[in-house]
Amino acid sequence: MPTTAEKRQVFRKLHERGCFVIPNPWDVGSARYLQSLGYQALASTSAGYAFTLGLPDAAVSRDMMLNHLRELCTATDVPVNADFEGGFAHDPDGVAQNVTLCIATGVAGLSIEDSTGDKDKPLYDLDVAVARIKAARAAIDKAGGDTFFTGRAECFLVGRPDLDETIRRLKAYAEAGADCLYAPGIRSREHIEAVVKAVAPKPVNLLMPGNLGFTVAECEAMGVRRISTGGTLARVGWGAVMKSARQIMTEGRFDTFADVAPHADLNTFLRDDMKKRGN
Repeated sequence: MPTTAEKRQVFRKLHERGCFVIPNPWDVGSARYLQSLGYQALASTSAGYAFTLGLPDAAVSRDMMLNHLRELCTATDVPVNADFEGGFAHDPDGVAQNVTLCIATGVAGLSIEDSTGDKDKPLYDLDVAVARIKAARAAIDKAGGDTFFTGRAECFLVGRPDLDETIRRLKAYAEAGADCLYAPGIRSREHIEAVVKAVAPKPVNLLMPGNLGFTVAECEAMGVRRISTGGTLARVGWGAVMKSARQIMTEGRFDTFADVAPHADLNTFLRDDMKKRGN
């Protein structure tokens, strides 16, 4: 098992060139399976994890999230990036304290959002958002500085699809110490390329919330360095369960069972994985 420091070195190096996919598992089983396929890094998903607990996105407490992150990091050999929502605090000092706790879970990286959770004022004022980014950066530096830090501009996700504002925020976050920039919700080639150009040479993460029509190679050609899936993989699973359960209830049929993963294949994978870990 690589050390946390080694995982962080690997994760930082992945952002230096090319483009890689960082899928988002929602529990230990999905994390270990994705790792077995050869993904070089993973990221948590606040939504996917919340769904496993019967909660909506953003309803998981800080301590629950910290325990989840610690579990993912302990269970995997590859770097894990934390979807740490808004840092579980409004004020910069609170963000710094919670980022310090997040770093202690063993994550290789983490992201902080600029959304407030208030539908009437969905984004922090830019000066407050920048102060929060600076506080997170200071906490990371105080802990050794090797945790990779992503700053997120949530404009397109909270009903403010303004590219100029998004870029203004991302550039401010880059100047405030973010290693990577992320504007979830941008979908067009024009917007993606504009964001990449605006924050260069710092790397950009692109969220793939569905099929945007771009391959990994096409994203790389646009300058994207990292592609994450957010809660999409978890929703793929939920979609299959919902479709199957509805068919049984409404039609009395079990046609969707034809697409299930074979029990023997899952059992074999998990048994072999357990043996590799000496359990």
